[in-house]
Amino acid sequence: MSSKLFTFNRSLPAPFNKVGKKVKVSSTYGDGTEATLSTTVVKAVLAFCACKDGDRPGAVGTCGQKGVAEYKSAAGADAYHLAVYDPTNGSVLASKYDSSTEMMETYSTGKTGQDGAAILLAMIPALMADKEFKETLDAFMVEYRDSFSNLSKATDLMAILCDNAYRRVNDKTCSAHLPVTIDNSGNVMRVSQTHLDSGSFRPDQVFAGEFTILAHTGAPIILEHAEAVPHSDFVGKYTLSPGRVLSAREQALVPVLEPWYVLPEEVVSICTHALKSTEKALPMRNFLLRGPAGTGKTEGAKAIAAGLNLPYMKYTCSANTEVYDFIGQVFPDTDGPSTGDANLDRERQELTEMGGITYENVKKIMGLPDLDDMDYDPEGTYQQLTGRTKPGATSQDCMAEVMCQVTNKIQQLCKVDPETASAGQTYTYIETDFIRALKYGYLVEIQEPTTIMQPGVLVGLNSLLEQNGTITLPTGEVIRRHPDAVVVVTTNVSYEGCRGMNQSVLDRMNLTQDIELPTPEIMAQRAMSITGCEDDYQISRMVQVVNDMSDFCRKNGISDGSCGMRSLIDWVMSAEITGDPYTSALYTIISKATADEEDREAIITSVLEPIFPPMQKKAV
Repeated sequence: MSSKLFTFNRSLPAPFNKVGKKVKVSSTYGDGTEATLSTTVVKAVLAFCACKDGDRPGAVGTCGQKGVAEYKSAAGADAYHLAVYDPTNGSVLASKYDSSTEMMETYSTGKTGQDGAAILLAMIPALMADKEFKETLDAFMVEYRDSFSNLSKATDLMAILCDNAYRRVNDKTCSAHLPVTIDNSGNVMRVSQTHLDSGSFRPDQVFAGEFTILAHTGAPIILEHAEAVPHSDFVGKYTLSPGRVLSAREQALVPVLEPWYVLPEEVVSICTHALKSTEKALPMRNFLLRGPAGTGKTEGAKAIAAGLNLPYMKYTCSANTEVYDFIGQVFPDTDGPSTGDANLDRERQELTEMGGITYENVKKIMGLPDLDDMDYDPEGTYQQLTGRTKPGATSQDCMAEVMCQVTNKIQQLCKVDPETASAGQTYTYIETDFIRALKYGYLVEIQEPTTIMQPGVLVGLNSLLEQNGTITLPTGEVIRRHPDAVVVVTTNVSYEGCRGMNQSVLDRMNLTQDIELPTPEIMAQRAMSITGCEDDYQISRMVQVVNDMSDFCRKNGISDGSCGMRSLIDWVMSAEITGDPYTSALYTIISKATADEEDREAIITSVLEPIFPPMQKKAV
């Protein structure tokens, strides 16, 4: 909205404070209409000239197609305004920045905000693509260097620049139109400290001045996002045994990647290492993916299976996980083809078709929630499982209840009755997905092993983590690890209740990859693909909030919650339902970030409200 960018009601800087704001000239796009001097354009053009001649700190340049600017503010010796403008879609980012404290504040435009000069300064490279604007700016530069000895001529040139910029932004039908997207609040998406740290807007071309903030990480480098690896160049391209043919049932267990999924470089790296080490004496088959919640560790494990063309299986650990949960259990046989219970007979038949009475299979037929549900809403999941409310319920509480219910169901299916069991009872070994994966050469994901209360549980599996390892089952059978079997451990060491991983287990991981949140561009792309939301501008702002929240929590030691991709998707969907991003944020991302009320208030004030202020209630 041009009304939020251009300021006309503020006093003009010298020497134009000595002339009237109406000037009897017009730009090519003004159709002869008398031009008006705008404080926004005048200050930006003067700043450009001053930077170009080295008369004041600040700079103007481009980073790819984007215009970038550092504008020296009059608010203090260390005060700057940073701005980024993308002419392809009109998106604008800006912040007030203190170079001594490295503190960021929200930049807003309009009557009560800033005058927009920093944003206009970042737009000058795009404005100069127009012949009239460039030639007029060059002519004005001559007058600037002559100290405005001919103020009348300088005023006419400045008026043409003001009219040219205003018409091209305000008139969408203009042949040289430049879009600018600023919402009604006047608040602008922020240039964050993360952008500075990563060099996201480091200039590759400088038009005026010298960059000291946006380029403080080093010499100007053109930053381009690496092109995503096409699924067709990845899926099944890292087969460890080229002559191996999967059965129809095995092929059905090989994950199919969703079209929206962008392959992380860590996933491609793991597949490459697994394949190229195959001919070595000890090929690389154990991998650790470590990172915050919602960064796509499980999706990464599935993608690795797709790249290797291996069936995918998983086991989710809990505080009560024991060794037998990995290697299998022995259950008594039923004493006949029927238990006398039609439902149990049907479930037994269904389980037989699914591959046996395993923990995961029983959990599936019972329709019990998985770890994602427990992470999203542990109190609601606990109530769903038990019919009882438990304030402060954790995902560990939910997992314990799930295990209890599954164990009870298995006992029913196997007719376990310790008091009446006959002396002639026979038993059956129930093979786990973990054993099946290692035995037949599949990929198995071990989720959150750091939640296990007993530190020796995974140590008991060390023999199977060796490439040529073996383990003796309760039945006496010796299982040798298949050469294609891959183990992917996924964990978040910052989860509440997590413990350090045993060093002997960690030592057996061939590669350890730290998975961070995807780039903002990929986060926005995934959120739009998953939710179907087409408002790329709003989603970009939501991504900024989520990333800023993550930074805020890290810098302030807030670690009892999570903020990531899952939270973003929930927020986007909720905002589409309510039409109110602010209110939806309170119950999707803010509530998950921390349980501390004061910390939540700080996040709302410092991160959420500058970008999504509360909506004004309509008067009744």
